[in-house]
Amino acid sequence: MTFDATNHDFERGLKNRREILGDAWVDRSLERATNFNAEFQELITRFAWNEIWGRPGLEKKTRRAMVLAITMALGRWEEFELHVRAGLVGGTPETRLTPDELKEIIIQTAIYAGVPAANTGFTHAQAILKEIGEEIGYTLTPLNPADTCHPGIGHEHVTQSKPALHYTRRPARNGQPRQTVILSHALGCDLTMWDRLANVLAAEYDVVCYDHRGHGSSDAPASLYTMEALADDAARLIGELGCGPVIWIGLSMGGMVGQELAIRRPELVSKLVIANSTSAYPDAVRDVWQQRIATVKAQGIEVIADAVMERYFHAGFRAERAATVASYRRRLVTTDAEGYIGCCNAVGTVNTTDRLPQVKAATLVIAGELDQGAPVSMSETMANQIPGAKLVVLKDASHLAVAEQPQAFTDAVQAFLNA
Repeated sequence: MTFDATNHDFERGLKNRREILGDAWVDRSLERATNFNAEFQELITRFAWNEIWGRPGLEKKTRRAMVLAITMALGRWEEFELHVRAGLVGGTPETRLTPDELKEIIIQTAIYAGVPAANTGFTHAQAILKEIGEEIGYTLTPLNPADTCHPGIGHEHVTQSKPALHYTRRPARNGQPRQTVILSHALGCDLTMWDRLANVLAAEYDVVCYDHRGHGSSDAPASLYTMEALADDAARLIGELGCGPVIWIGLSMGGMVGQELAIRRPELVSKLVIANSTSAYPDAVRDVWQQRIATVKAQGIEVIADAVMERYFHAGFRAERAATVASYRRRLVTTDAEGYIGCCNAVGTVNTTDRLPQVKAATLVIAGELDQGAPVSMSETMANQIPGAKLVVLKDASHLAVAEQPQAFTDAVQAFLNA
């Protein structure tokens, strides 16, 4: 057996150290080593950078975030600055942090380490960003704190036109939106139904979510609405925002509105996603919708709530995610009864099947294989009627597929948008 003189633990650690901190910094550190501190340099390279950073259990970006949070919490500002700089420009592109990711780390740490630590953290980080901003394509610009918004919610507004529609607008986080996406919710829900998908899409798009008339914080006129009226609501929202043509993503009632809008105002819709929806109901089901209206008028929404949840979620999901179902139930029973009745009429009388060949927008139809409210056959009808439409059927998904299968739903939408 031959003797291998290579210190493999040291070499592995040195490789990780260079990947994270960059060659220039590591070279300077090694060049400054003396007979007094060389053993310490060997120790941290072998132990911290091999024994700890060499473990495969966490992504390197996650480790960067942990180091920044801990050094900030402990007030180790020299080490904090080292890892801020390394996080922004050191190592490899896939392990680097963006300025926005750095900002989120500091804000998250503020909650657990305290505002004073965050104040100092932002001061150090901004000084480094001023120095290297041009190198990484990031410019610090003045911004009034009152003009900011929670990126997971967006700016909240209501339309100037009536009935007033409540909506949120999340600006694209990369600052250069590809387009505007409008997300349109299901009957008895509200704009929060879309939070997860909206935050994913807002990386590249301006994302608008809104409450239909009669729902959430929008006006609820006391009348029986039509799908044409709901499509007109959508058109005036787009008009006030000046954001057309848009990518329209609608589920159930939202998908019906998207169909009507794309037919009546084709210039406003460039891409259309119709999820868990239909273009028409058979006469027997239309009668069921009228019966629901009569029941809610006489007894309120509470009396139908359990039956609606059974339609919205399959039995397995209701058993495993009872708290989620309960949340949707609370939203349903607190919906304005007049508004709910008005939208029931619009949904129950939807009829676009024969006009679907007029849709010019590129279209994706999403169905849930377990959906009883809008069976797969209804989605097949729409996909067959709309020129060039694509159909995706999600496994283990019922009517609110975006809630039951959020990742599969998101994957289907992103694949369509990126095609």
